[in-house]
Amino acid sequence: MIDYAQLLLLGAIAGFTIFLGLPLAILQNVSSRKKGFLNALSIGILLFLVIDVFSHAWNTATCVASSAFAGQAATCIASGAAATKWSVAEAATDLVAVFGGLALGLLGLVAYEAKYMAKAPPIVKARLQNGPETVQLTTAEQARQIQILQEHHPYRLAMMIAIGIGAHNFSEGLAVGQSYASGSVGLALLLIVGFGAHNTTEGFGIAGPLAGLIKRPTARFLAVAGLVGGGPTFIGTVVGSLWTSVFTYVLFLSLAGGAILYVSMLMYNSGRKQTTNQILMIGTFVGLSAGFLTDLIVTLGGA
Repeated sequence: MIDYAQLLLLGAIAGFTIFLGLPLAILQNVSSRKKGFLNALSIGILLFLVIDVFSHAWNTATCVASSAFAGQAATCIASGAAATKWSVAEAATDLVAVFGGLALGLLGLVAYEAKYMAKAPPIVKARLQNGPETVQLTTAEQARQIQILQEHHPYRLAMMIAIGIGAHNFSEGLAVGQSYASGSVGLALLLIVGFGAHNTTEGFGIAGPLAGLIKRPTARFLAVAGLVGGGPTFIGTVVGSLWTSVFTYVLFLSLAGGAILYVSMLMYNSGRKQTTNQILMIGTFVGLSAGFLTDLIVTLGGA
């Protein structure tokens, strides 16, 4: 058995295994084919996460709805918890959480992209506003302009991925904490092992858009991205061990699903321009397979 402090430590370790995949971002001199493959690998991992989070969110919400409709008690979140007889109001709010979280995830990133990603970099903006006659760029400045154009979106795209994964990992942390609080210590440990393996592949998902850039991502940026993506696992573990809420669990799963789906579509759009469809599909297949195989760790453990 483990005590509460050990649970929190293991929850933190499970979240921060995401850093194991982030060094992929510092690769340089990557050919367009390899970069396209890495982008596709990230897409595959993200698509798996979409499948994973929506299946958990929908199964939980429909479990509550079925219990309320039939008037029978059911265990819908932590398998070790006592069965609960859910009300119609709880069923309705959980369904609102599914669709509301999906809308927030999708439309929230639409607003983020419109506000930040659509803006031209400073040099390009000045050139567009003033014209080539008033803004004379040296050869070095022109090279810098090209570099900014190439690296403007990947950083923000990587952070968008980290935000979506962070919402997903918060819900995973909730599952760990709630399992522990219900007395299912063995299940909590299995979830930590499985989620830790998952988070390693999620690190690849964040790093994919950054691989092969002219200027390597800074350690500070990677640290922030890792904290945004992996830190919520620890936070969710703390919250879940103190407070059980199906609504919060479902809401963050759906929010994560919407955000990750949106980012996946952005990456697919850029991937089609970056490499061949064959490489894109192979990379997506490898990423999906990696996601399902790491999920198998949790399933084989009986979680």
